[in-house]
Amino acid sequence: MILGAILAGGRSTRFGSDKALATLGGRALIDRVVDALAPQVDALVVVGRAHSGIASIADRPAPDLGPLGGIGAALHHAATHGFAQVLTVPCDAPLLPAELRRYLSAAGPAVYLSDLPVVGWWPATAATTLDALLAAGGSRSVRAFADRIGAQGISGPSEIANVNTPADLALLAKHDIADR
Repeated sequence: MILGAILAGGRSTRFGSDKALATLGGRALIDRVVDALAPQVDALVVVGRAHSGIASIADRPAPDLGPLGGIGAALHHAATHGFAQVLTVPCDAPLLPAELRRYLSAAGPAVYLSDLPVVGWWPATAATTLDALLAAGGSRSVRAFADRIGAQGISGPSEIANVNTPADLALLAKHDIADR
C-alpha cells in the first residue's frame, strides 16, 4: 500500500504569506495538490498543518526541521499503519502529473526528483535511518537523507512547477497553466 504525503509545514518566508492557501485559477495550491495526488495513492495525509477533509499529522520529531520533519512524520505514519511506500510532494507544486507515482516507482524503491527533492518515493522502513540523521544534528537536507538510504536522484517531469515566490505564482497564472 502507498501513502501519499503532502508536506505543508513550511513557513512560506519567501512567499510572504501562507502559500498553501494561495490561489491559482481560483483554487488553493494545496487543493490542487490533493486532487492530483489522491488518485495515485491508497491514503493521503497532510503533514505539518490541518486541512479540511484530509488526515493531518505533525512534523516529526518536531516542527521547524524543514522537509525532513515532514518526511519523517510520513514515514513513521506509513510504518505504523501498514504502508510499504510513501510518495511525498510539497503543497506548493500545483501541477503534479497523473503518472507521478508510476514514474517514480518505476525508477526504484527509493528515488527523488533531482530538481525538487521533496518529491520522493521512499520506503517506510527508512524511518529509523531518518531519525538517526536528525538525531545526529548534521545536514537536514533531503539529499543527505537520500544518500543515507541509497536513494537515486532522477530528472523530473517538466510540468512540475514549484511555487516559492509570488512571482512564481504569477508566472504560472500568466501562461494559463492554471487551466490544467
